[in-house]
Amino acid sequence: MIELSHVWRTYRVGDTPVIALRDANLTIGAAEFISLAGPSGSGKSTMLQMIGLLDRPSYGAIMLDGRDTVDLTDAERTAVRLHTIGFVFQRFHLLPALTALENVALPLEAAGMGSRERYARAARLLTQIGLGDRLRFWPAQLSGGQRQRVAIARALANDPQFILADEPTGELHSEDKRAVLAVFEALHQQGHTIVVVTHDPEVAAVAERRLEIRDGRLREVAA
Repeated sequence: MIELSHVWRTYRVGDTPVIALRDANLTIGAAEFISLAGPSGSGKSTMLQMIGLLDRPSYGAIMLDGRDTVDLTDAERTAVRLHTIGFVFQRFHLLPALTALENVALPLEAAGMGSRERYARAARLLTQIGLGDRLRFWPAQLSGGQRQRVAIARALANDPQFILADEPTGELHSEDKRAVLAVFEALHQQGHTIVVVTHDPEVAAVAERRLEIRDGRLREVAA
């Protein structure tokens, strides 16, 4: 479980303070599928960075399974992200010089898994999301939807508790978007906790719990 308690995030642009997140309170339970919507610049990505321990709040507490994460060292935060949180990004962030199989195996190598075992697991994950015939393809040889599914498989590599996706369908056409959404729905049915940041109402509607953020203020909306 992740819990945000009175979380604020402020930045400075020159001499001007900018409030990106205002007194956010949120509890994310096991196996929830949550969408976070809002206009550009509303604080969606800041919120996801807080949840994913990629940034620290200016004020407030972020608890992960009862542990306060605010005071974790950088090394401890990196370890939590590696083993507990899987990230999916709008622009995929695949390494172009690695095959689909090698991209998915990369976080397993970082976790210390042996070569044979990590490539076997990477192959299983890619097969499960319908890319078993694309293991040796380079990212440039894949469609946008296929590259995003490779990115999802990579996010799943270390069997994380939470999957955090930032505009995962933002650069996909309709057919690829439907394929990626089907993967997220299947993962949710398997018991994964998923948080998706999106500006797309169709994507937000897939989630069982919907949140909205405007001007840094978070609220829950009817599904």
